[in-house]
Amino acid sequence: MKKCAITGQEVPDNAAVPMRVLRPLLHGYIRHRYPELPEDAWISRTALDDLRSGYIETALESEIGEITELEREVIDSLRGRELLTERPQSEDEEDEASTFGERLSDKIADFGGSWAFILIFTGFLVLWISANALQLFGGKAVDPYPFILLNLLLSCVAALQAPIIMMSQNRQETHDRKRAVQDYQINLKAELEIRHLHEKIDHLLLTHSERLMEIQQYQTELLQRILKEEPGQSGAKA
Repeated sequence: MKKCAITGQEVPDNAAVPMRVLRPLLHGYIRHRYPELPEDAWISRTALDDLRSGYIETALESEIGEITELEREVIDSLRGRELLTERPQSEDEEDEASTFGERLSDKIADFGGSWAFILIFTGFLVLWISANALQLFGGKAVDPYPFILLNLLLSCVAALQAPIIMMSQNRQETHDRKRAVQDYQINLKAELEIRHLHEKIDHLLLTHSERLMEIQQYQTELLQRILKEEPGQSGAKA
């Protein structure tokens, strides 16, 4: 069992980390907050996660200024090792979450922006103009030239179609904004994780090089000791 120097609680050996093996930046942050901690102190992983979150928050504040709610959610996800990615909703789930008017506006907007609407509407215009120009409605024109009734109909269609399309576009902008927020959080978390990995690799390389230097120094001392003992052994044999 090890005693956490931050919380004072007893934790298992595998649930504590010695302070001397921490990365230099995190080590300096902890030393700044707790200057009285000895170098051989042990810190529980739970306390270390809280300290790491505080260090990340301090680093973000120094780089981007004030921390918003989005960055705070990313920091909390790092503390709890949670995923930020959400499963995209299926069409059925989106239909259940939307109202009848929203579903209707989407369908009208989809139809109004398709080739089917263009061909059908073009065919209707050609048929209406031809029927009135040739007087096919019982030998008389229902809407003679200049087709005032047709102009009124086109004006009504345009007046109704424009707000319906805008309603659908507003919903799409809401989805895009939500997706952009999620992408920002995921990219920020990935950047922090990559930075954390870089610092960890640098620390491991530094620690490994120090150990290699210690082993090399030990080998040099051992070699010098052997060289000093060899002349004495050669003289004794002679």
